[in-house]
Amino acid sequence: MKHIVKYFGLCCILFAFSSQAELEIYKDYDLGSEIISMTTVRIDPNMEDVYLEGLRESWVKAVRLQKQLGYIKDWKIYGSELPQSGNFNMVLMVVFEKSSDLEPNQEKYNTFMKSWGKANQENSREITKTYPNVRALTGEYRLREIMIK
Repeated sequence: MKHIVKYFGLCCILFAFSSQAELEIYKDYDLGSEIISMTTVRIDPNMEDVYLEGLRESWVKAVRLQKQLGYIKDWKIYGSELPQSGNFNMVLMVVFEKSSDLEPNQEKYNTFMKSWGKANQENSREITKTYPNVRALTGEYRLREIMIK
């Protein structure tokens, strides 16, 4: 019985501390309007250049066009300096000005596809067929900045 009372008392103390540590949005922290779409990729050993070459002719061309059209704010590729550690060794990021930029939009789609052209579309399909031979996607994330006050 003593152990049960001690356990119950410890739980009450921990609950009291945890309830005091709650932060309130807009009072204790703000959320940024920018959205980052992040994809983590595991590139097979010695295949980084092969994968980057494919990205340059497909994904990079597409995000450059999207940025030129004003659909995205920015894009980035990060590679790990320690490529054999962890679940991924490359990160592909696309930065959106606001969450509404992620909404489906037929007009934007049609403008992009017209600018992208049939040749790029066919080339991208061919290039991406080889991706499973050199990499595996390990995660997709949608991130928003949290600014502690």
